[in-house]
Amino acid sequence: MSKILIVEDDRDINSLLAETLSQSGFETESAFDGLNGLRLAQTEDFCLIMMDIMLPYISGDEILKKIREKSDVPVIVISAKDMVSTKIDMLKMGADDYITKPFDLGEVTARVETALRHSGYTPAKGRVIRYKDIVLDSTNKIIKVGDNEIKCTAKEFMILEMLMQHPEKVFTKANIFESVWHEDYMCDDNVVKTHISNLRSKLEKANPNEAYIETVWGLGYRLYKLT
Repeated sequence: MSKILIVEDDRDINSLLAETLSQSGFETESAFDGLNGLRLAQTEDFCLIMMDIMLPYISGDEILKKIREKSDVPVIVISAKDMVSTKIDMLKMGADDYITKPFDLGEVTARVETALRHSGYTPAKGRVIRYKDIVLDSTNKIIKVGDNEIKCTAKEFMILEMLMQHPEKVFTKANIFESVWHEDYMCDDNVVKTHISNLRSKLEKANPNEAYIETVWGLGYRLYKLT
């Protein structure tokens, strides 16, 4: 089961999360109030639940308490409340992670995947992402450009996968470093630059007639927009 429940009453945020997770290969189901969110959590199977705290009818902390009475499904709280005490309370209640609004979509995806790994979740089938003539198989860790398979390091693979999952998003060096290395960014550009450069070289060698990764000066990197 690779289905994620999103319990968020802000429809724009709910839709944004659903779209982001769908691009990463997950099926999603949305609830827009606590009552419906709790009903779905108790009657359907999900690999992970994401929810706000301030919800109509039933609050997120009450939902979490009821979930933890019968289930250890990973739960990530997404909330505008940034008080340390609130985060500690939710984590003590059984939340697996806490993300403060506003959030970075790349970070959300990375946190979801981390929570699923910690829970022992294994995808039922592989995810295949396509961009131009690149085919990326995330389960078998294979990248093909046309008929040519290219060999990448684990970090290069993760960078390309992240860019392909969000082809129109500009990722700063800090975004890339923190999402791929899972460490705080310390303003050292060389690590990310080197990996991007190596990745570009491998893609160019496979198809010298095509450009894939664009540098957006002063901001970061993204895939060239499809025309």
